[in-house]
Amino acid sequence: MRIIVYTGKGGVGKTSVSAATALRCADRGLRTIVISTDTAHSLADSLQTELGPEPIAVTDNLRAQEIDVRYSIERYWGAFQRFLVSLFTRGGVEGVIAEEVTIIPGLEEGASLLWLNEFEAGGEYDVLVMDAAPTAETLRLLSMPEATRWWVQRLLPLGRVTSTVLRPLARPFVGDLPDREAFDGVEELFDRLDRARSLLADPEKASTRLVVNAERMVIKETQRTYTYLNLYGYPTDAVVCNRLIPDKVQDPYFKAWKDAQAANLELIHECFDPLPLLTAPLFTSEVGGLDGLRELAEQLYGDLDPTTQLYSGEAQALEEGEEGDYWLRLPLPFANKENIDLYHASSELTLRVGAYRRNIALPRALWNLEVAGARFADATLSIHFVPADDDA
Repeated sequence: MRIIVYTGKGGVGKTSVSAATALRCADRGLRTIVISTDTAHSLADSLQTELGPEPIAVTDNLRAQEIDVRYSIERYWGAFQRFLVSLFTRGGVEGVIAEEVTIIPGLEEGASLLWLNEFEAGGEYDVLVMDAAPTAETLRLLSMPEATRWWVQRLLPLGRVTSTVLRPLARPFVGDLPDREAFDGVEELFDRLDRARSLLADPEKASTRLVVNAERMVIKETQRTYTYLNLYGYPTDAVVCNRLIPDKVQDPYFKAWKDAQAANLELIHECFDPLPLLTAPLFTSEVGGLDGLRELAEQLYGDLDPTTQLYSGEAQALEEGEEGDYWLRLPLPFANKENIDLYHASSELTLRVGAYRRNIALPRALWNLEVAGARFADATLSIHFVPADDDA
């Protein structure tokens, strides 16, 4: 099953792009499902079809689903959560508060990923298109906070002992404790989350595509997302620039807007090269319904197969040293050392290779570090970051 994830800043049109991509795949004869992990769902509005927490048929080859976090948590975590809630409420915690605090950190985002395993294991679909939440939520979904693993490592061993040894003693006070199978089920849940993340990190199976508008603030936020996706090891194979004013629009009212978009397209190349850039125009009316989505897909892809892996290779990698230092490695094929210039600000790098410039948003771990040096070998630029008081 091919997995394509679309993400970007809220309001850039990623839902329309996701729906259009899924419809194009279905029209090409591929068994396709498009799912939305955004809590503010708009996939049903885009498809102009009623959707729910389970897949709904849209066309012969297309199914769609708006993932309901509570429904998913109940499905995969419900029995164990009810046990935890009973413990809290017996201790005097109000029911609503108990329900909130018994959701393991990261599980709300992770619940969406659990469906990936189910769809891949079922073999029912050739393509899964994910309309992901806005960028910050998507990063949480893909990274799954370390607190999640902390809970599991500490809760499960204690729980197994309690359920095996103390069950007869505890029953008068807390009622029935879950048995060992229940704890095994919780551990399996997190194993399934790990498998889902492995799916998304496999470039042979999955790609993330970044949806932007030609606006500087949108580009900068999406650039940070791109950096973190690289650091987490999730393959990104394209950028989609949506809502470009067509050249045929000659009204003077739009001239300044068109000029700004042209300048920002250059910025997109600086920030995201060598990723391919797909573009779609600003339509005269809101894109919705199957006909509108087919027109958007035509503008985006033309004769291109949407399931093609549009770019392969690691755009950048970060390696942590043993003394609080880091190496940032950037593949630069065909570059010459003499033509490389590097400029460092606290949160950004600007890299010039000949006449071309690339702007790189740095992860927070590097913001307070200094560049101690750089070397170019084997078509890769390696930049050494050290603590500010380090003389290395």
